[in-house]
Amino acid sequence: MTGRAGPRPFGGVERATAQQVADAAGVSISAVSRTFTKHASVSPRMRARVLAAAEALGYRPNQLARSLMTGRTELVGLVSTHFANPAFMDVFDLFTRELQRRGLRPLIANLSEDGHAAAALDMMLQYNVDAVLIATSAPPEGFAASCARAGLPVVHVFGRAGTDAPVPVVTVDNVAGGRLAAQAMLARGLRRLAFLGGAPSDASSIDRAAGFAQELAGAGLQPVAVDYAGDYSHEHGRRAMHALLDAHRPDAVFCGDDILALGALDACRERSVRVPEEIGVVGFDDMKLAAWPGYSLTTIRQPMAEMVRHAIGEIAARLADPAHELRSRLFEIALVERGSL
Repeated sequence: MTGRAGPRPFGGVERATAQQVADAAGVSISAVSRTFTKHASVSPRMRARVLAAAEALGYRPNQLARSLMTGRTELVGLVSTHFANPAFMDVFDLFTRELQRRGLRPLIANLSEDGHAAAALDMMLQYNVDAVLIATSAPPEGFAASCARAGLPVVHVFGRAGTDAPVPVVTVDNVAGGRLAAQAMLARGLRRLAFLGGAPSDASSIDRAAGFAQELAGAGLQPVAVDYAGDYSHEHGRRAMHALLDAHRPDAVFCGDDILALGALDACRERSVRVPEEIGVVGFDDMKLAAWPGYSLTTIRQPMAEMVRHAIGEIAARLADPAHELRSRLFEIALVERGSL
């Protein structure tokens, strides 16, 4: 058999090629390429002819082939450790929607298990991602710095703010969030107060506990307990709340995360402990489940949608202009009062 093979059929239909679009539009193949390349120079008239031909033929540009020519894949590594936390499913929805809106695509990596950090970075380098978004308060030690050393633009969302951060951080003042939770409890005359965090090494848990204790110290008090459930999950929160009720029976508990707080509320139901009459519970995040009538959780809100948009906006600006300096930003938190305090 002689001659070149045509486009590979799929389901009996051949994929249109750029050359076919060029022939149909009466233009060069380079004009087709420029039409589908961001910021490329092409006249409005020629663009209209190419787009009309592409629409008629059902043509879609081959992004993999284009990345070989441009050196850009439009891939952004999205890495986290919180895939088991329902709150972060909402966060990932925000990330993926905003990335796709900007013509970017996420390459997701799970850093939950020990040893996955090196493999995740290797995967992102193999796929030649254009940038990395770290979406966790507790990435493996040195991971952000390793991404930066590899020459990748990096923004850390939900990280710890500070001058020693190896990459720009988009976050909230977690210490202030802990103080705000304590203020709400003290204002109601509650005095036996406890903190329940996730992992003891998690920066956000540490900072929220610190702010909580600082505010109590100003009132001449100290927490009756500062406990760490080990993970941000409903089951960890439920079990840890049972332990707090057995050992301390506090007036109120500040949970460093909404999903912990929901587990704590369910533990109270199992013990027939009335909320908020016998014990108060405050969370952190303001995830969608917190507002459900069955929970009606009082919580500290961090504006996740705004944080995600800012982080992706910074990455998009850097990709459009390599001279753009990625900026950190500290967002404000707020108390959302519902029925659990």
